Amino acid sequence: MKPLIGLPADSADNNGMPFHSIGDKYVRAVAEAADAIPLVIPALASAIDMDALLDRIDGLVLTGALSNVHPHRYGHEAHADYEPYDQARDDTTIPLIGKAIERGMPVFCICRGFQELNVVLGGTLVTEVQRLPGRIDHRAPKTDDLDVKYGDNHPVLVEPDGVLHEIVGVDRMMVNSLHRQAIDHLAPGLRVEARAEDGTIEAVSLKDAKGFTLGVQWHPEYKAVLNPVSVKIFRAFGNAARRYALSHRPC
Repeated sequence: MKPLIGLPADSADNNGMPFHSIGDKYVRAVAEAADAIPLVIPALASAIDMDALLDRIDGLVLTGALSNVHPHRYGHEAHADYEPYDQARDDTTIPLIGKAIERGMPVFCICRGFQELNVVLGGTLVTEVQRLPGRIDHRAPKTDDLDVKYGDNHPVLVEPDGVLHEIVGVDRMMVNSLHRQAIDHLAPGLRVEARAEDGTIEAVSLKDAKGFTLGVQWHPEYKAVLNPVSVKIFRAFGNAARRYALSHRPC
C-alpha cells in the first residue's frame, strides 16, 4: 500500500472568502517522485485533532509559500521586511512538525517548511538575506517564465558523511534556491547538510532523529521527476514513509 503523505496548506483571502491552497508542484512531486498519496491538510489548527491526523498518515511534507513564519514565533519583533504572514498556517504547521518528529514520522521540509523546522526546534531566521555583507541575492528572478524562475541559480556544497550526501552522492550541485529569508541561528538539534558558497545554510537534518527528517531551502519539487537529484531526495523520503507505514499501520 502506498504511504499517505500530509501536506499542510496555506490560508488566504480571495475576494473576502477564506481559502486553503497548495501548489500543484508539491502534491505532484509526492505522487510521482515519492510514489505516495498526497493529502492536503487545511490550516485549521483549532478544528483539527492533530494526534488523530498523525495516526492516519505516514509522512509530512512542509511546502514553500509566499508567506513567512511570523517573527514572534522566534522572538523577533514584527516588521514590514518579514511580511507577508500566514498565522493560520503557523498555528497548524508548528505543532504538527513537533509531534511528527516526536513520533519518528518522516518529515521533509522545503523552503518555508525548512524555516519552520528551524523555528520549531529553537532556531531563528534573518530576513532580506541579500542585504547582508558577502551574501548573494537568493531571490527569484522577476520573470513569468517558470522554467527560468525555478531554474538552477547557484551551487551548494554538500557536507561529507551527512544524510543528504548519502542520498545524492555528490559534494556539489546546482539548486533552484528562491528566498528572502534564511536561517540565522541554527536550532541546537539540527545539523548543516549543505551551504551556498556565500555561507547561507541550504539544507539541514535532525541529529539523532527517530526517523527521516530533512529540510532544504531550494525547490526540488519543481518538475521533480525530470531532475535526477530531486528524484533521489523524494524517493528517499517516500521509502522512509513506506517503512514507517509498515511499522505503524495495523495489519
